[in-house]
Amino acid sequence: MDIILAIDIGNTTVVIGCIVNGKVIFSGRVETNSEYKCDDYATYIKNIFAKANIDTNEIKGSIISSVVPQLTNTLKKAVAIVTNTIPLIAGTGLKHNLNIMVQNPEQLGSDRVVDAIAAIHYYSKPVIIFDMGTATTVSVVDDNNNFRGGLIMLGVKSALDALSSKTAQLPVINLEGCGNIIGKNTVECMQSGSIYGHAAMIDGIIHKLKKHVGKHPTVIATGGLARLVIPYCDEKIIYDEYLLLKGLYLLYTKNCD
Repeated sequence: MDIILAIDIGNTTVVIGCIVNGKVIFSGRVETNSEYKCDDYATYIKNIFAKANIDTNEIKGSIISSVVPQLTNTLKKAVAIVTNTIPLIAGTGLKHNLNIMVQNPEQLGSDRVVDAIAAIHYYSKPVIIFDMGTATTVSVVDDNNNFRGGLIMLGVKSALDALSSKTAQLPVINLEGCGNIIGKNTVECMQSGSIYGHAAMIDGIIHKLKKHVGKHPTVIATGGLARLVIPYCDEKIIYDEYLLLKGLYLLYTKNCD
């Protein structure tokens, strides 16, 4: 069994996925920490593989997407230590089938490009992609594979953390278990405001973007916080937990097969 190792280095979490023939057979998460060395991450990757019974000898190749430049080489070295493969780095001149129609394409996050690569492969176009992590990013790709741009907003958890840290009487809370939109106490009000507020923002953005896309788009949500918010949206949205990992696999196969 030939396994492709796909790694997404995000601002908060490093997602590690093992993919066979386009299917994610396993994924794990490690903290994003700029103080960790390559040996630290190598140990974490080995432990994740061991728990999942993944044989490193079956790793055929590897690829990394990163929005944390100072950790890119660290993870690249860690992967080489564990798997004896040299990872491709998304965004460094790799071939893909997108037309990047934005100013300063070099400033476009590789995660947004990789999301879009997967979206136009697996779903009907045009597509609107919400990637919900530390930030919530929105990407728009039209019928002709033109990546037209999008939006970047404060993520739901980042906004909540800012609310708690900047106010004297509001506690740090967990977003899990949001109930009725009308909260009955401080915690419920904060949960409701965070989840329903972000959901309403997403619905509103979709409504406005539809005027620019030209016809009914496919709307996809991914990222670590999407599962908490999307159930409270009114618009039709497809939740794809592994969109970015699948995009990395597609990028790998286009450049290596």
